[in-house]
Amino acid sequence: MKSVNEMIQDPNIWAGLNRPNIEMENADIVVLGIPFDGGVSFRAGAKEGPRAIREITYTIPPTTESWEALSDCISLEVGDMTGENRDQLFEQAEETAYAAVKAGKLLTMIGGDHSTTIPVMQGIDRALDKPLGIIHIDAHFDLCHEMDGDTLSHGSTERRALELKNVQDTENIFFVGIRSVESEELTFIQQNNMNILKALDVRHDGVAQTVATIKEKMAHFEHIYMTIDIDSLDPAYAPGTGTPQFGGLDSRELLDLLYGLFELPIIGFDVVEVSPQLDDSSLSVFAARKILTECWGHHLRKDKQIGGRYK
Repeated sequence: MKSVNEMIQDPNIWAGLNRPNIEMENADIVVLGIPFDGGVSFRAGAKEGPRAIREITYTIPPTTESWEALSDCISLEVGDMTGENRDQLFEQAEETAYAAVKAGKLLTMIGGDHSTTIPVMQGIDRALDKPLGIIHIDAHFDLCHEMDGDTLSHGSTERRALELKNVQDTENIFFVGIRSVESEELTFIQQNNMNILKALDVRHDGVAQTVATIKEKMAHFEHIYMTIDIDSLDPAYAPGTGTPQFGGLDSRELLDLLYGLFELPIIGFDVVEVSPQLDDSSLSVFAARKILTECWGHHLRKDKQIGGRYK
């Protein structure tokens, strides 16, 4: 079994798209892993997600499901964030996210539990001087101020986002796929203006209308970060996650949503809460890999159409 350091030095990883040791300015996509699950409130295991996802990228073709070639996509894998404790780990993640966004690259983060999104958004916030939009695709709101005394828990991700300088209020965030709410969160959403489409709404409205609704609210943002919790999918499609919720999105709905949402100015995204040890079938790992590479295809397609993201 290869170590993480060996994997990220291998050009065969990520369908042969990885370019080890290039300068960040020469990459299209910057990939980082945050193998941390100390922010969970229930079942752990997401710290193994980054390794498990990378390990199944050697043999896949560099193409999308729409038969588009990804061969022109230059990916720089910077590897897993490290540190003796959470503070050090998150500080490194924040600095890496800051550098990638400052360089105008598509940031791709692999978690880890959903708390790993917090330092990434903090780094993005530092890199920007304009409002930041956030699309949160998840079974849960993650709007708790704290969970078991931890303000950096996986249930506090978007509460911390609301403290960022470029996130003015709750309407900077659009929640998609929600089907569970904590009592504290219920009070919060009743007292604030929120953009929410439950999983039930997506099924009833259809993907096309869902995308149109999100675009109507989010199109005015010049920079949008999208965070994708694997538990946004129904457990039938992704059982390997710490807090699965019945009645979620199906795989086709999620892939079609991502296709439409990447028409927005997405500057980065993540896939989190993949827990390989909770899924003997590895369905969740394969789902995450598909999400990642399809999103890269959407980015590459748009980048070609406009002649470069920031041109």
